[in-house]
Amino acid sequence: MIFLIVSLQSFAQQHKPSQEALSSDSTAVTVIEQDDPIVSMLDSLASLTVFNTENLQKNINNSAFPPGFVPEYADSIIKERIEKLNLTSSYRFVYNPAVKPFIELYANRRRELTQRIMGLGELYFPFFEEQLDKYNLPLELKYLAVIESALNPQARSRVGATGLWQFMYGTGRMYKLNVNSYVDDRSDPIKATNAACLHFIDLYNIYGDWNLVIAAYNAGAGNVNRAIRRAGGVKDFWYVRRFLPRETQNYVPGFIAATYVFEYAAEHNLSPIYPKYSHNDLDTIHIKKIVPFSSITEIIGIPLDELCYLNPSFRKNIVPGSPENPYALRLPRDYANLFVLNEETIYNLKNDEQIKQEELAFKVPETTIHVVRKGEVLGSIARKYHCSVREIQHWNNIRGTNIRVGQRLVVRAPEKPNISPKNNVHIVVKGESLASIASKYNLTANELLALNNLSSNKIHPGQKLIVKKDKNTVSKNTNSGTNIDNKQLASNNKVIYYTVQSGDTLWTIAQKHEGASVEEIQKLNNLSSQNLQPGQTLKIAVAAK
Repeated sequence: MIFLIVSLQSFAQQHKPSQEALSSDSTAVTVIEQDDPIVSMLDSLASLTVFNTENLQKNINNSAFPPGFVPEYADSIIKERIEKLNLTSSYRFVYNPAVKPFIELYANRRRELTQRIMGLGELYFPFFEEQLDKYNLPLELKYLAVIESALNPQARSRVGATGLWQFMYGTGRMYKLNVNSYVDDRSDPIKATNAACLHFIDLYNIYGDWNLVIAAYNAGAGNVNRAIRRAGGVKDFWYVRRFLPRETQNYVPGFIAATYVFEYAAEHNLSPIYPKYSHNDLDTIHIKKIVPFSSITEIIGIPLDELCYLNPSFRKNIVPGSPENPYALRLPRDYANLFVLNEETIYNLKNDEQIKQEELAFKVPETTIHVVRKGEVLGSIARKYHCSVREIQHWNNIRGTNIRVGQRLVVRAPEKPNISPKNNVHIVVKGESLASIASKYNLTANELLALNNLSSNKIHPGQKLIVKKDKNTVSKNTNSGTNIDNKQLASNNKVIYYTVQSGDTLWTIAQKHEGASVEEIQKLNNLSSQNLQPGQTLKIAVAAK
């Protein structure tokens, strides 16, 4: 049987719209709602306490305008300035009615907050530019973090996106951003910036168009692919814009506006309100022991809010360092010198019980991505991974129980049982329930109740529970849900054949095909690694229509 795969690109050539059609959506007037995520992120800076209080009272004016004056310009002048940006960038900037309201937002309506972002740029833009240059990416992509988070490293969206680059949990895991009880790498400025660059590269390999890359960064490749299909295969943001989520429709115009305002800040009488520290004021200390922030502040005297702001990835104000896995702590240079001089004193402030409790809490379950198949429901998926429906809903920000074939869900495999080798006893830790403990040992909750002569499901941290039914060792199905049977894949999905192109990776190929995943492609083709060769033919199980 021969499978014919028609690419979006060839389809677009046959159904190329007129220039009028391409520009139709760019001429529509954009209304910025108060709950727009870009506005929300801007407003989050109002309560940030890391700015120099003197700079809040004065505007460092380097232009000829009087203080407080708000210049206004004709559309023709702004358009001419934006066109000049194209002379030094591989990104194509345009000015249209969709962009104009966001320029007014940054240059007029939220001027002081824009000046705060400009100041924060002194802290973050240097290593943004360093990483973008390392990967040969347009340096203007640094302004994407402006509309993502307003350069607030502690930013968290209403759907759970976190950090300067607003990574969702699942996307962050794809780029090795770890999240556990103690650390959230999505909030680490350096790790998250590197991950964002890799994500840009993967998305550009799919679309070959920076506007669509930026749209996919916000909405996900799945939403952009669906919009392109609804637009007849046309790969032009301004044409497919109407088919994208409302937030994403404003995303590219917001990016263009932010780039313009920052590049022409002086012309709009905008100048930075600086934070207390700049990029060059900071040093990095590598921590190889578990250290609470309280010990650091007590010995070297740095204010806790400043320590938290400079190190936003530590969720419980504790650095969970070890010789095998040291963590970077960022400190102002003077405080870094004090830390080095008093390092042993800082470490010795902790007692053994604190360390024991923190090491116990630091153990977290492994995470994987489950691709929903035909006939599956949240309940069956939860049973497969020995977790609850509520946990899956929480990990994926799902309110109801509706899921679709091909949807990717974050799931966490059960923790390895904490069994004493002599008496097969489990010690309860904070957050565990009777049901979750039972599932780890292939028991039911009723069996666990009977084994321990318990009359209710109430348990408490430190409680010891018998978890062995007989003399046989408790079986541990640590690979539950990860082995994929080729016949099962073929029966639940349609199999097509795909020829690898130059620049393809397993991730970009999976993103192009609804219902596919990297794990399944590897299994279906017996691949022992993710290395691909142009011209190689792959079998891909896609969601059956």
